[in-house]
Amino acid sequence: MPQHYLHPLFNARSVAVFGASEREDSVAGTLFRNLRHAGYQGVVYPVNPKHETVFGERCHANASELPATPELALIATPAATVAQILEDCGQHGIRHAIVLSAGFREAGAKGVALEESIKRVADKYGIRFIGPNCLGIQRPAIGFNATFSRGATQAGELALVSQSGALCTAMLDWAESNGIGFSSVISTGASADIDFGEILDYLAYDNATRGILLYIEGIRDARRFMSALRATARFKPVVLVKVGRHEAGSRAAQSHTGALVGSDAVFDALVRRAGVVRVNTILQLFASARALAAHIHPTGNRLAIVTNGGGPGVMATDLAVDLGVRMAELSPASLAALDAVLPATWSHGNPVDIIGDATASRYRAAVEACLGDANVDGALVMLTPQAMTQPTEVAEAVIEVAQASDKPVLTCWMGEEQVHAGRRLFKAAGIPFFTTPEPAVEVFSFLSAFYENQRLLMQTPGPLSQQAEPDVEGARFIIESALAHGRHLLSEVESKALLSAFRIPVAQAMIARDPMEAMLMAQQMGFPVALKINSPDITHKSDVNGVRLGVSSGQAVRSVFGEMMEDIRRLRPEASLDGIVIEPMVARPHAREVLLGMTSDPVLGPVIVFGAGGVDVEALQDRAVTLPPLNRFLARDLIGRTRAARLLGAFRSRPPVDMDALENVLLRLSEMVCELPWLAELDINPLLVDEHGALALDARIVIAPRVPGADRYAHMAIHPYPAHLVTHWQLPSGLDVVIRPIRPEDAELTQTFVQSLSEESRYFRFMDAVRELSPVMLARLTQIDYTREMALLALAEQDGREVELGVARYAISPDGESCEFALVVGDAWQKQGIGHKLMAVLMDVARERGVRTMEGEVLESNRAMLKLAKGLGFSIEPHPEDERVRAVSRLL
Repeated sequence: MPQHYLHPLFNARSVAVFGASEREDSVAGTLFRNLRHAGYQGVVYPVNPKHETVFGERCHANASELPATPELALIATPAATVAQILEDCGQHGIRHAIVLSAGFREAGAKGVALEESIKRVADKYGIRFIGPNCLGIQRPAIGFNATFSRGATQAGELALVSQSGALCTAMLDWAESNGIGFSSVISTGASADIDFGEILDYLAYDNATRGILLYIEGIRDARRFMSALRATARFKPVVLVKVGRHEAGSRAAQSHTGALVGSDAVFDALVRRAGVVRVNTILQLFASARALAAHIHPTGNRLAIVTNGGGPGVMATDLAVDLGVRMAELSPASLAALDAVLPATWSHGNPVDIIGDATASRYRAAVEACLGDANVDGALVMLTPQAMTQPTEVAEAVIEVAQASDKPVLTCWMGEEQVHAGRRLFKAAGIPFFTTPEPAVEVFSFLSAFYENQRLLMQTPGPLSQQAEPDVEGARFIIESALAHGRHLLSEVESKALLSAFRIPVAQAMIARDPMEAMLMAQQMGFPVALKINSPDITHKSDVNGVRLGVSSGQAVRSVFGEMMEDIRRLRPEASLDGIVIEPMVARPHAREVLLGMTSDPVLGPVIVFGAGGVDVEALQDRAVTLPPLNRFLARDLIGRTRAARLLGAFRSRPPVDMDALENVLLRLSEMVCELPWLAELDINPLLVDEHGALALDARIVIAPRVPGADRYAHMAIHPYPAHLVTHWQLPSGLDVVIRPIRPEDAELTQTFVQSLSEESRYFRFMDAVRELSPVMLARLTQIDYTREMALLALAEQDGREVELGVARYAISPDGESCEFALVVGDAWQKQGIGHKLMAVLMDVARERGVRTMEGEVLESNRAMLKLAKGLGFSIEPHPEDERVRAVSRLL
């Protein structure tokens, strides 16, 4: 893999410290001292016009006086001076910086102006920077401590990324006493330039990082953040705290970082789809750090608890059930094994209470039996010091069993003086230990949620379901017509027409503008009918007597029409009226009322909502939220997270509803969200669903102007699978070939393809004689973000199975205007035009995305690739370092 573009920032071989001094209370002075004392082997230049030397080293007045160009500038000077320092850095070739200075966006309008000025200078010279208003960064393995925190940080495999510098210092202080180390500590500050997304992108590539902790207050670039989070979580566990769960916290977070926070329910939906784990408190983040440092990776959420005290075991069980952790049901074989070694009075179930006089051998046998049970995904081993207990010997036995198993083991040695030695043993062995049951169970629940969320992460639905094709153009015409007339709220008739365009069943609706017209429409439909007020200013019609049901005669329709108009003029005289909607009464005695909808979060874009419907929807507060696009797996997951789901099965005298019909409506709603970026709000309430299907009785849709860009799905946090890129082609031999974007489930196909390549082909593609791909590399190649990458497979059927013939891919550079390509064709399929076809399609896709330049590195000895590139119009340029050349094509 090529070196990440942020590598020089996080692995700088030389740095300049602007503002360096010998003052004890100086931030820049502390930076300079930390770099010298942490063992950093690179060159450090102090820069400050007020000093000739700093700690005995020559101090330079500005960037122009530096004897060489450093890779990184550390700036800790007053806010008003930072723009000029960056200007000097840019003029002298410094392309990376960390701005620790405060006094920017968080300080009000003047600070916002200063922040904009440093961004303009950085953009002018292509300087990438972290900050401002940050603690700095640490890379302990190379002795790089570019922070103003005190104390040493142990090297390890966890990365900590935080918008709060204070949290970083607290975490480092806690980690030092708990023996936990870090690969990186990164304080992002205000994230005026480099945000979470790019940092996560770097950490995904960083071989020193095996797990990531995030503290988030707000997000600036939601698409980039989601993209990087999903890409990283595919092969590295990520645990995060996101504050601002309530309105007051959101205001505080926004004033701290200047970034939008977004709805907390929507952020939870993001976490689920990203395959990561969210915790709620700093203590839980600390506990998760301890578990990640011990490489705790549950593959499920079935927990076994082994304890010598019934009370603590019951407490742990209660909390586990509250958190959604499943108490493992031990197999008959495990129960028999436990019967053979435990006293007759043991609990004979889970939790496994092995009685207060339990010895080390009894603990060993019980934990071995639990870990050996296929129904168990992890174990919590608890001990309370009793008269007969030997806490240290028991700890030694548990450690031996834990180290022999690949299932996670967490421990809770309750008490203090008698169990202290046992805890020290767990710490030395790298086994997570806790003093009370609650954090242990919480950690298991959080990390087992990682397993469940990974299943959601693997889902890559397209924008359209496999149902009858919707009338997208007709729907767009309805929206464009309303916008052209300056309207943002569609009428009920227009809203139902939009739903019908996407094949969602709706109740017939007609608008009457006088009593006679209402009577004629009602007679045409057949009695009884429903009448609803039609006003763009009234959302909750029933609040103003705006709904009348079961009207059963023409005369009654005329009377009710007049009464409703009078009521509205009296109760809402300012409301604009456009007649009355007439609908047939729907008789579905077994129907349940549910709500389906969408709204657009200011940070994360459109989200889909499902829950209990009807007039009491606000009071019930029963809803679940997810990010589109959806497939059936995701639709079922969304439904299953509501209380309303319990009413959808057989209930009293009512048969179960048609779940396929309900899922189909959710899939259709997902299609609408993908294909209609103008949607701002949409409510289908109620949607009636019963054993015969689903029917939308009422709909309300709000739209907003939007200028479409090169990416048709730019309004979404998760890019749908680009099914529109699937094409069909034939080889000269007549063999049918499908060219389509890669999917996560193509991992086995990709591995088989790489293994089938000759040594020369593997070397030309990977510049290495790799025989098979590691799980991490396989995930990187098959689980891509279609926003930033594309991989097109050429596939054919051979001997009844799908075979990969070749693959072409690109990755868009951070500038968004260029991309790097790669191509490989199977040895048996070369010289048949496959490579040319793949590259031609790939170049067209890149052009559609607005990419201006495509380039790639090719070995000089790879004559076939060079010939192909020239045939496609690429220019061949020498590489400055070795035997490679660069093939470059101007696409736009």
